Amino acid sequence: MRMWGDSVTELLVASGTILNEILIWKLAPQNLGSSLLHSYEGDNEIIHLGDNQYMTVHLGRLKEHEGSIFRIAWSSDGSKFMSVSDDRSARLWMLSFKSQSFVSQTASQDSVEIIPKLTLFGHSARIWDCYVSDSIVITAGEDCSCCIWGMDGKLIKMFKEHIGRGIWRCLFDPSSLLLVTAGFDSAIKVHHLCNSIFHDKGEDKLVSDGLNYDSEIFVVSSPSVLGRCGPLDSKSEYVRCLHFAEENVLYVATNNGYLHHAELSNIEDVRWTEIIQVTEKAPIICMDVMPMYSNLSLNREDVIALGDGRGNVTIVRLASGSIEPKMNLSFTWPAEKDRQLLGVYWCKSLECSHIFTADPRGVLKLWNIRDALFSSADVINAPQKCSLVAVFESSFGARIMCLDASPREEILIAGDKKGNITAFPFPKILVLYDSCVMQQKILPCDRFKGAHGISSVTSVHIKGSTSDHIEIHTTGGDGCICFFKYGRNVQKIEFFGMRQVKELGTIQSIYTNLAPESQLSTYAIGFTSADFIIWDLENETKMAQVSCGGWRRPYSYYLGTVPEYQNCFAFVKDHDIHIHRHWAPTQDRKLLPQVLQLQFHGREVHSLCFIDPASYSNLENSSDLLIATGCEDGTVRLTGLLTGSSGRWRSSKLLGEHIGGSAVRATCFIPRTYTITDKSHNYSLNDISDNIVVENKDKTFLLISVGSKQVLTTWILQPRIENGQVCLNGLDADSKQSSKNLESGDLTMSFQWLTTHMPPKIARNRLKAGHIKQSSEEGNSSIVQPNLGVMDHMENDWRYLSVTAFLLKHPVLRLTVCFVVVACSDATVVLRALLLPSRLWFDVALLVPQASPVLVLRHIIINASHYKDDAGDRYLIVSGSTDGSITFWNLTETVHGFMQLISETQPHMSIDCQMRPRTGRGSQGGRRRWRSLANHSLKKRDGDISPPDGSNLSTPYAAENSSETSGVDNTQNVVHEGSDVSNSEIPSSTQSCEIPELRPIQLLSSVHQSGVNCLHISYSTPDKSYCIISGGDDQAVQCFIFTVGSLENRSTTTTRLNSHDNGILKILYQHKVPSAHSAAVKGIWTDGTWAFSTGLDQRVRCWKIGSSGKFTEYSHAIISVPEPETLDVFQDRAKTNYQIAVAGRGMQMVEFSQPEDD
Repeated sequence: MRMWGDSVTELLVASGTILNEILIWKLAPQNLGSSLLHSYEGDNEIIHLGDNQYMTVHLGRLKEHEGSIFRIAWSSDGSKFMSVSDDRSARLWMLSFKSQSFVSQTASQDSVEIIPKLTLFGHSARIWDCYVSDSIVITAGEDCSCCIWGMDGKLIKMFKEHIGRGIWRCLFDPSSLLLVTAGFDSAIKVHHLCNSIFHDKGEDKLVSDGLNYDSEIFVVSSPSVLGRCGPLDSKSEYVRCLHFAEENVLYVATNNGYLHHAELSNIEDVRWTEIIQVTEKAPIICMDVMPMYSNLSLNREDVIALGDGRGNVTIVRLASGSIEPKMNLSFTWPAEKDRQLLGVYWCKSLECSHIFTADPRGVLKLWNIRDALFSSADVINAPQKCSLVAVFESSFGARIMCLDASPREEILIAGDKKGNITAFPFPKILVLYDSCVMQQKILPCDRFKGAHGISSVTSVHIKGSTSDHIEIHTTGGDGCICFFKYGRNVQKIEFFGMRQVKELGTIQSIYTNLAPESQLSTYAIGFTSADFIIWDLENETKMAQVSCGGWRRPYSYYLGTVPEYQNCFAFVKDHDIHIHRHWAPTQDRKLLPQVLQLQFHGREVHSLCFIDPASYSNLENSSDLLIATGCEDGTVRLTGLLTGSSGRWRSSKLLGEHIGGSAVRATCFIPRTYTITDKSHNYSLNDISDNIVVENKDKTFLLISVGSKQVLTTWILQPRIENGQVCLNGLDADSKQSSKNLESGDLTMSFQWLTTHMPPKIARNRLKAGHIKQSSEEGNSSIVQPNLGVMDHMENDWRYLSVTAFLLKHPVLRLTVCFVVVACSDATVVLRALLLPSRLWFDVALLVPQASPVLVLRHIIINASHYKDDAGDRYLIVSGSTDGSITFWNLTETVHGFMQLISETQPHMSIDCQMRPRTGRGSQGGRRRWRSLANHSLKKRDGDISPPDGSNLSTPYAAENSSETSGVDNTQNVVHEGSDVSNSEIPSSTQSCEIPELRPIQLLSSVHQSGVNCLHISYSTPDKSYCIISGGDDQAVQCFIFTVGSLENRSTTTTRLNSHDNGILKILYQHKVPSAHSAAVKGIWTDGTWAFSTGLDQRVRCWKIGSSGKFTEYSHAIISVPEPETLDVFQDRAKTNYQIAVAGRGMQMVEFSQPEDD
């Protein structure tokens, strides 16, 4: 319902119903009621307002919509209103009055007619909100788009910058042209609509002078191309290359070898100057421009490099003149054979003294042109000698598309047309002023295949360096920004992060605004389909969009110090050069914040976990908390919370997205690393190589996320790089204004993508859970009957439901192994191992039998001090299933056996483990390779093996590309690789190539009447006991306290929880609250003293656990998160305050303080 009017007598009311109708009313004085009753039919009611009596008059009932009415908006003068509906349409209605002042006339004069004027279709989902004025209409819908329409029904502009389930509200201020939108993703975004949008719309007259934008769209044509039309051949004249030198200067190169200079200061009178025509009228294939400033003056000179079809390079040195530019110098030399010169590249670190040329076969040549460029020759076009300094030859044989060199770091990084990057040594002596080096052929020192899949690498930047590595940023045609480290000591390229910009199909480059007076900003420049787009990476907003026909046309762009107000783009279409220039002076220009409220997930959050502050800050001084969340849309975010009096969200950063956007179902943070201490195994010291890639950090902190499509992604904690230009996997979503006001608005750490595990993309048969048979009565062997109902793995959408993990450090090798247990929807539970830092995945064991899918997993690590023997720590897994049972597995022998196998075979030494996430076109990075761990160990020991690609053995290779898996049966060297098993010689201890099966040591049945949705374990130091508390679909909360007996030589024991003699588990106390919540319990946590639970009843309940294990409700809070899915709790160091995070359709924090008298 929406009302319009400044007084009771002017009041108009419009109401929408779920019956697809719009009802219109007004108020009229009672003394006019008799005549009004004759004029309008319907129910009328007398209303007393003060001393006056008014009667409601029903003016009309509108039935044109075919769905429920969601929103109605009145125009400022009340002459029209807008309605939006479930039918995805927006309708504009006019109120036609017979009198000019309808609301103030007597009954005899009153008459109104409601006329449908406009119907708008264009949204792909329901429309939630709208705005209407005299000149424009704005609609916002569930498809996350906000559309601006003209009064003629034509779409003027569309914004689509929110994510998730749509935009809920929009607000527009016509005086400042500010449009504000808010959506399900929690973001509130500001759009400043420039006047060019409203040409001929009448709205621009309302804009204040202070916010007037200078936007120009015009078309120019090169003099040599002017008037040409029709079909083209090899000798036709047309534009081949464009390059902006500044906002008013454009260089144009043509097919007949002409270079033109266009002065664009006055668009009514564009001044063209022909600079040069290359020899033999050869077509200009490539062009690059480098600005140069004289030491004696600040006058700018442009040095233009031209490469033509004859293989010649022409250098032109051009100075700006008062009337026209002046050519100071030009010279030409042959660089390649005919039609072999495809690229000329300046490098900022080398300035204008050296230039690179590229051919089709991946060969780069470095030329020294210092003497020629700064020659004092008076004769223009005089031949000059340019010396070839070095030849860099890529092993991929693909054309080099971009490069960056750093003489200080002595490295050259090149990206090619097929998505690969190559590192070359770049000695300083090559570019020293007084160097007289002879021509050298330089071979690559390392390479990374498929850095951008099979899409071209479009830009390479060497960003910064530390004592042991150099940071490299690349962009590509797959729409990704990738981050690499080049290790100085090991001379290897390592992938460590990526950001995929979904709004861009291809990213051409990254622009960083380093203006001292403005906030640091980064922008991605690229294309989506046929549109050129400038995308603000910090605020997730679109700065500019131009329909140009795509990146294959000649184009050029130029950005000023404030790209929001200063950007230019030119492209060629039908022989004409189309220029879009938006350039406004920045003096006294205040940048408006792009985001007023930080962006969060746009869909339901299924999992969250606190990041232990001890892993990234000083606990005593830390006032903020970090929460990792996984969402239905496949994204993982890191959100910061300021605790204490402020108690507000500080920032929300996108870490990354699961492959294919698969929903994230569970997350797990690993806060500490254990050292394996089993003295019964003699870990081998043989063949330990010094070339192992070793992490420098003493501690490793990992975040594991799992979800649909059986995607398992690992993230590693890294300190934030100071003064970094682009955040690794996502930028803070704070507005510029907010980040400026908050000194600590930036997170001091971040998680970087480490590795992703997926099942191999080949048909693989799985056993249905119902066909897994129990073992024989002796319990010594597991007999699996033939599966009569075989399911093709590729035809089913299996998903991981839960995950738990722990880190073990090898006592001898400089390796860390992350053991990950995942539960799948096909009722399987698998133990996998991740070798760090080589990032190799192995299937270690299958936890069977499991008749029902497991919904929750937890692990217990029992310290060796609990036992009298020297067998080391024990590792247990606890699971809760859909049948209400809780199961225990002992992984101790399996874990020790795997560590022994790694010690003997060292697979990380012979398997290439270069990798990057599989996203975009061809991003798997090449052909799959299937390997055997045992075979690799044998070949490595023979000392005569190298990878097929010829790279160094210690170079990492993508585990998800080769899909290496292995299994370990206690101490046996058991290896299993997907579906391929090699027939080569296997170590004598190997009996089988099947993944070993582990049977549970304890099964507690009927703990809940239905699924165990959540489970948490705490440890009590004094009595060395464990407390397990669980919640289920039966609305009950169950708690039992137990100790663990001997784990040796135990067969499966199945008991009910109320039996105290459970063999392995000695249950001390137990208690159950049957109706703890009035709906299913979805999240639970305990520290042994206090417990917190949440359920679908939108309650967070606090329970006090007594010494006898009995727990009672202490308090509860009503939360505003609909459909809660998960809960996690952070306990401060003093154990007096608890921060409770609940997530579902949103996320909310609740703080609980322990009573002082407790």
